[in-house]
Amino acid sequence: MSLNRTELIAKIAEKANLSKTDADKAVAALQEVLVESLSAGEAVKITGLMAVERTERAARKGRNPRTGEEIQIPAGFGVKLTAGSALKKAVAK
Repeated sequence: MSLNRTELIAKIAEKANLSKTDADKAVAALQEVLVESLSAGEAVKITGLMAVERTERAARKGRNPRTGEEIQIPAGFGVKLTAGSALKKAVAK
């Protein structure tokens, strides 16, 4: 089972005693801050919950699964999410 955006907004609105519109604005703002910070190379740390950072991936060789031909995969960036202590404890239960 997973929680989609609409369900997440409803739960945030209920827990924080906000309207769904205000909760949606808060989630959208968090998303915007994460995107802006990560694209600028800055890590985002929410103590106890998680840390999100941009990671570099080196160029490497790969294979085209259809043809088996060797291809060059260019260097790029990825995202690394590390669970904080509160999140780890919740999952361990």
